Amino acid sequence: MNNTLLNLTPEQFCDMTNACSHGRKYALTQPDMAAVWDNCPRVDWLLWMAEKTGCTPDDKTLRLFAVWCVRDTPLADGRKVFDLLTDDRSKNALVVAEKYATGNATDQELAAAEVAAGDAANAAGVAARDAAGAAAGAAAGAAAWVAAGAAAWAAAWAAAWDAAWDAARAHQAAHFRTLIENPFKEANQ
Repeated sequence: MNNTLLNLTPEQFCDMTNACSHGRKYALTQPDMAAVWDNCPRVDWLLWMAEKTGCTPDDKTLRLFAVWCVRDTPLADGRKVFDLLTDDRSKNALVVAEKYATGNATDQELAAAEVAAGDAANAAGVAARDAAGAAAGAAAGAAAWVAAGAAAWAAAWAAAWDAAWDAARAHQAAHFRTLIENPFKEANQ
């Protein structure tokens, strides 16, 4: 654990760790680093802080957290990320990853599940690319007023997507904080 970083102000911590501009902007809204951790809305920032302070979770915890994220992260329409897995190979990879984390699957089983899930993702990518190409061709022939309407819809959709993404990240951050104790808490007491 890097005790030097645990006693810094948010500004000092950001300076010493070369925090990104968005993370720095957020951190400077908090009174101390314990509050930065407790109120952090993004799991990627929590993981980054954990790594910088030497409090990175072990492999088992990280794997189980990743499985949890897929199973339990909500989408804007009420589904979970898991519901987007339409290929059984992808679903199986999640099951094998969880078994591996708990010592109930071998390296070979994990590798085989990873290859199968990669094959599923590649197949989905080809289908998505073909669908996108067809959509682009149809859009090219659309009238200007249709394109303007589509742009307005896209802007509204993008705003909704951003809100849903923020909510998903906050959900993941809240769960991550149940797995890793706030490394700054004792340093600021």
